[in-house]
Amino acid sequence: MNDFLRLLRNKGFKLTPQRRAVIEALQACSPFPTAQEIHRHVKNRAPDVSLDTVYRNLTLLIRLGIVNQVNLPGRSGSVFEIVDGNHHHHLICLSCGHAECIDYCPVIPQKIAQAEERGFTVVSHSLEFYGYCRACRPAG
Repeated sequence: MNDFLRLLRNKGFKLTPQRRAVIEALQACSPFPTAQEIHRHVKNRAPDVSLDTVYRNLTLLIRLGIVNQVNLPGRSGSVFEIVDGNHHHHLICLSCGHAECIDYCPVIPQKIAQAEERGFTVVSHSLEFYGYCRACRPAG
């Protein structure tokens, strides 16, 4: 929690009780919780915190690079994870929504350099691979 406090302070933000509750929920919930799951966990400690407050704090934490948002196509909304410092990407099942991390980056640095040669400053990137997990893939 001290790392999050330091990062928030360095960016000019306070670790409010609501932000603390959201971060604690992200750490306590199963991997890739939805905003609704985070909200349920937060309400156990802080019953007055609204879902809107959870979304506002998630948006800020994403903007500060503390949290990643992973979009699940065909599902209601996104899932979230705390950035652990190791750059990675995700595999996402189109059938059941299962998501897991892959611990490498297939993006070629020269391609990022080409974007920067065009005057575009790359500050981050994300990549999701969509397909079917072992349990859901069609037999064949």
